[in-house]
Amino acid sequence: MGGLYKKLMDRILRGAIHRGQFQVVWPDGEQSAYGDGQGSLVTVEISNPAWLRRLVANPALAVGEAYMDEGLVPVGCTMHELLVLLMENIRGQHVPVLAWNARIRRLLRPLMQANGVGRARRNVAHHYDLNGRLYALFLDRDRQYSCGYFAQGNETLEQAQAAKKHHIAAKLRLHRPGLSVLDIGCGWGGMALTLARDYGARVTGITLSQEQLTEARTRALAAGLSDRVSFALMDYRDVAGTFDRVVSVGMFEHVGVPNYPSFFATVKRCLEPDGVALLHSIGRFAGPSATNPWITKYIFPGGYSPALSEVFGPLEASGLRTTDVEILRLHYAKTIAHWRRRFAANRDTIAAIYDERFCRMFEFYLSGSELSFRTSDHMNFQIQMVRNQEALPLTRDYLFEEERQTSLAEASD
Repeated sequence: MGGLYKKLMDRILRGAIHRGQFQVVWPDGEQSAYGDGQGSLVTVEISNPAWLRRLVANPALAVGEAYMDEGLVPVGCTMHELLVLLMENIRGQHVPVLAWNARIRRLLRPLMQANGVGRARRNVAHHYDLNGRLYALFLDRDRQYSCGYFAQGNETLEQAQAAKKHHIAAKLRLHRPGLSVLDIGCGWGGMALTLARDYGARVTGITLSQEQLTEARTRALAAGLSDRVSFALMDYRDVAGTFDRVVSVGMFEHVGVPNYPSFFATVKRCLEPDGVALLHSIGRFAGPSATNPWITKYIFPGGYSPALSEVFGPLEASGLRTTDVEILRLHYAKTIAHWRRRFAANRDTIAAIYDERFCRMFEFYLSGSELSFRTSDHMNFQIQMVRNQEALPLTRDYLFEEERQTSLAEASD
């Protein structure tokens, strides 16, 4: 049986790998070469025949699992280099086994994304309630766990994340102190603290992560901002009251398509009639799809990055009006590259907190995510919304002027 799966795997690779030098060392010691022979050699060893069946049946899940469990071992190269070769080759290609598995995931999508309140809380805890030291070891000092903003392209991680917060603040038009802001999915509090400290806003941040809640409250107290910033363990559907501004950064990916009507209805209900809302999320260029099964199982259960065509229907039905849309291309690839390098630099410390298998899991996650933005169809979008179209100036000049003033203020500090 092992010989059959070896033949099937060989057929898949010969149909998919046309560029580069890719070599496979099979469990029986034989070697096979693929590609056009150009570029650096990438070699992988498959250690056990049992992995061949799993790789043939569902490669989108099994490649990551095999790497985690040392059933698939890069030889003389890194997993990142292996993923670069694989993803550059399958980009734009029809690989039957991948297409078949994707169709199945599309059919199961309503079930996988049925993120009710209880399930949403469990999904968030799976990833965000990990040991807090982990995130301190690869994120920026403010623990921004979303796409940075690279105006020039060569910014440090800290500069890009600060620019992201100010870019969003400009779109919120916090033109006078005291405006109330609801931060849906506030993370470790960095956005809320920035809006309060630098713009004089009164911010309410909500999260489903106990770890994030504890850290955010601790940071607010240490910064002397507890009178202007509060945090709560709360689902977005349970928010009461109205706010001058609503912002959500890096949380929409956990909502699920079936819940988009509820999400946008909540934004509208919580937004004052002359208010402004800003949604920042991962999206995809190539239309509706389904989440990679390895990401669903090990990293973000219930998660999905939507196509814009899936977002605008529920948004329009809510009665909110879209006033600005921006697509951030490659910004997240640059952000995750910073994270990946920082993770590698602190790998021994992280292995001591968890173990080697966890490190391999996280390496695969960071590399695959970076490449999904660099070579595949992922991007970030920002959508600005209002209830009343007269809530904002006629042109976007105010946005650039506010960012310019922020830059001048930072330069003078």
